[in-house]
Amino acid sequence: MADDQQLWGYPEVAAHLGISVGATRNRKSRGGLPAPDDTTVPDRPRWKPATFQNWKPVGRGFRSDLHDPS
Repeated sequence: MADDQQLWGYPEVAAHLGISVGATRNRKSRGGLPAPDDTTVPDRPRWKPATFQNWKPVGRGFRSDLHDPS
């Protein structure tokens, strides 16, 4: 991945979602975040900001049970 591309770690994702870093790590471990865009460093997943642009977190007003996943 190019060094000039901005990537978010846990602190940036947490700030974007308005939750703590610990809660962000917890969501990731439970599958509650989109797949990381960069996993080249173990235990340090990173995401492109665009990954969260249209992503809807479950539990924050998005009723996943009302939407057909297909």
